[in-house]
Amino acid sequence: MSVSSAKTDLSNAEPEAGMRSHDQACPGSRPELLAPAGDWECARAAVENGADAIYFGLEKFNARMRAHNFTEADLPRLMEFLHRRGVKGYVTFNTLVFENELAEAEDYLRVMISAGVDAAIVQDVGICRLIRQLSPEFPIHVSTQMTVTSAGGIEFARELGCNLVVLARECSLKEIESIRKAAQMPLEVFVHGALCVAYSGQCLTSEALGGRSANRGECAQACRMPYELLKDGELLPLGDRKYLLSPQDLAGVELVPELARVGVASLKVEGRLKSPEYVANITRIYRDALDRLTSKAAPDSKPSGAGRLYEMEMAFSRGLYSGWFRGINNQELVHARFGKKRGVYLGVVAEVEGESVLLRLEGPLKAGDGVVFDAGHPEEKEEGGRVYEIKAAKRHRHGAPNHRLAHQGDPPLSRLSFKYGALDFKNIRPGDKVWKTSDPELDRRLRQSFEGESPKCLSALSFEVQGSAGTSLTVLARDELGHIARLNSAMPLQTAERQPLTTERLREQLGRLGGTPFKLGELKNQLEADVVLPISELNRLRRELVCELESQRAKPPVWQLRAEPEVRKPGVRPSSGAAITAAASEPTVSCNSEISGLAAPEDGRTPVAPQLVVLVRNLEQLETAVEAGARTLYCEFEDPKKYRAAVERFREHPGHTGQHEIFVAPPRIFKTGEEWILNQVRSCNADGYLVRNYDHLKFFTGERCIGDYSLNVANHLSAEYFKTKFRLQRLTASYDLNFLQLEALLKGAPPEWFEVTIHQHMPMFHMEHCVFCAFLSQGTDYSNCGRPCDKHDLKLRDRVGKEHPVKADVGCRNTVFNALAQTGAEYVEHLLVLGVRCFRLEFLNETGSEVKKTIASYEKLLRGEIEGQQLWRELKLLNQLGVTRGQMGSLNKR
Repeated sequence: MSVSSAKTDLSNAEPEAGMRSHDQACPGSRPELLAPAGDWECARAAVENGADAIYFGLEKFNARMRAHNFTEADLPRLMEFLHRRGVKGYVTFNTLVFENELAEAEDYLRVMISAGVDAAIVQDVGICRLIRQLSPEFPIHVSTQMTVTSAGGIEFARELGCNLVVLARECSLKEIESIRKAAQMPLEVFVHGALCVAYSGQCLTSEALGGRSANRGECAQACRMPYELLKDGELLPLGDRKYLLSPQDLAGVELVPELARVGVASLKVEGRLKSPEYVANITRIYRDALDRLTSKAAPDSKPSGAGRLYEMEMAFSRGLYSGWFRGINNQELVHARFGKKRGVYLGVVAEVEGESVLLRLEGPLKAGDGVVFDAGHPEEKEEGGRVYEIKAAKRHRHGAPNHRLAHQGDPPLSRLSFKYGALDFKNIRPGDKVWKTSDPELDRRLRQSFEGESPKCLSALSFEVQGSAGTSLTVLARDELGHIARLNSAMPLQTAERQPLTTERLREQLGRLGGTPFKLGELKNQLEADVVLPISELNRLRRELVCELESQRAKPPVWQLRAEPEVRKPGVRPSSGAAITAAASEPTVSCNSEISGLAAPEDGRTPVAPQLVVLVRNLEQLETAVEAGARTLYCEFEDPKKYRAAVERFREHPGHTGQHEIFVAPPRIFKTGEEWILNQVRSCNADGYLVRNYDHLKFFTGERCIGDYSLNVANHLSAEYFKTKFRLQRLTASYDLNFLQLEALLKGAPPEWFEVTIHQHMPMFHMEHCVFCAFLSQGTDYSNCGRPCDKHDLKLRDRVGKEHPVKADVGCRNTVFNALAQTGAEYVEHLLVLGVRCFRLEFLNETGSEVKKTIASYEKLLRGEIEGQQLWRELKLLNQLGVTRGQMGSLNKR
């Protein structure tokens, strides 16, 4: 007896709950719920609490290297487990990939595609290209690390061959709706979890301070550290506000209906470093919110309100906030009072009496719960422990009620006792805040939701029963994903004299689905007259149908996969093809310095002398740079209205010749509605433009353009795409590359494609959060802040005393620059041998005198008059704060 099966074509049918097809996302439909999984326990927690899909990383190339992660060997078993449960699995491949890693990356991709992974979440443009070379159909999801903030970014992803885009967290509901209408591609947004203060993919802080690249999954979380704020050189007193760059955690559960209305295809929960209890808790809450959109919520599930808030705060909370969904509110995004997990607020210590603490409880607390005492110094060790006993506090020994912090209507005082010796009560004082950090009872409930072998979150299984006396009983079973199995009984139906197969009797037998991932859904009874079949045969039919459906679900999708390798050996440049043809047809880069004795290029062209490109940030620096002999200038001003004056002054300068050129830089981020900024930039009639994002690539098409570091070019596949498709004059190598990785890139692609930044203050945090607005005004955004950025100079002083400048651009986005300038002077000789001819110097707050001396020193270095080590020593003396070797000298990156 065989079981026949078929799978419906989901492309022509509205998907059911649990396993939506992304291409069916439309306004008003129910989005997919995507949960994090750092290990097997988290995967089970997500599945058993209603996730439609999970995302997880492997040992390499994922942006959460501190998670346990899965191995390549885990993939077949993991994907079978997920697919049997009707859940998709996406692998995070969301880091930059260096040139000498491409062959290994290809091996990883082949394993993923063969294992039936449902999609890869990708940051690197080169990896997107590599996937498309390996498989024309394997789904690619653009990571939030790609910094997509507009319809232009969606179009870029479409042309790259991607299937879904995870938008930057900084997009508001209004912007998401606008993007969704303008670009017909499925969109995914983060709805819960930790918020990065900087744009993902554009944070270079960990790289600058410790050689641990956030674009490589090694973020050191410098945003969670305390800072002091210096206004015009003076310390600004902020009371207990020290965590100036640490946002509250995102909680968008109240906005789920709105996100569905605007057509978001997938709602993503952050947390691959979190516990399985966290995953279970938050997944269940968002599953309930989504089910309520179609009235499928469980009868006993909690709606919105205090219960849901309590559970979210206990899961993990630095404070919960809607992020940027409702627009920009710089007063609320960052409360600045702590940067670590707190939990549920319980109140303020009223008295410390012996081995107990008195407070007026403002939240639920019971014996066994864990608490922490917050004295306003979260950077120091804090007292905390489990509550042993809670009692109502007796009246004061003088007979009067305890009066400290008491107000009419306040709850009565409670006395908290702890195990003897668990706390040092000398460190607890009246006025300290108390937070509940642990609820063992809640944790037990959450663990019960995913522990054990028996599935708990079940998919509906529908049955259709047909037949008449003298014929076989035909049972057709269908799951919510469209899988179908049909089976005929081994014996004919008989006319029933008693106990016929009524609908109720059929439901009783076919509904015995314990131990399977199913529950009984709809039952269609199309039996003719009263017939009967042995119960044992009916049970056999049910078991075999379920087995067949499980088998169908477990089969991985079969993606096309080309057999031949796509990545050439490291260090072997392409010898032919469109990329080289295009490069050869472009004019050779002119040189700005005179140098002789250069070796001729391998292709026999005339050797090109090296040139300095100088980036300036004000008019004084511009004039000084021209006087110092710089022939190619980049301007990056906070106000692009000043570009016209800068271009005019540059061209009117007595030192200007026909060989001089000036490029200007638009802001690093573009959002819908900011076209006026790009028009303003282009109206200055510069010689060219420094392009920093996908909208710039399109807007400045046909102009002379230099690709900036923010395009994150780390391998030849990315370089080739940007260089040839968009006809960029040059590319700036990614600031994530140390010297060895940069060397590999220069050996993998023509070195004349690149310019290398060898002197700069690293732009560390680049963020929508405005420090000026948040701490120098009472306003929420640019419309009511009074523009303190126009009047004041700001610096953030870190724990070791370094003072990092803060700048605001025309879009009110802030960049925090490294206090120390970094130099690659010691590597210039090697870079010249590798074929690099364009070297960039970037200035920040340097005076004209400092600009002049710095340019002169690097000119001598390029002419061979001094060595890199000597210039390193000179720069340490020239710069008041010294200099650092920066990321180029960091050789410890994985």
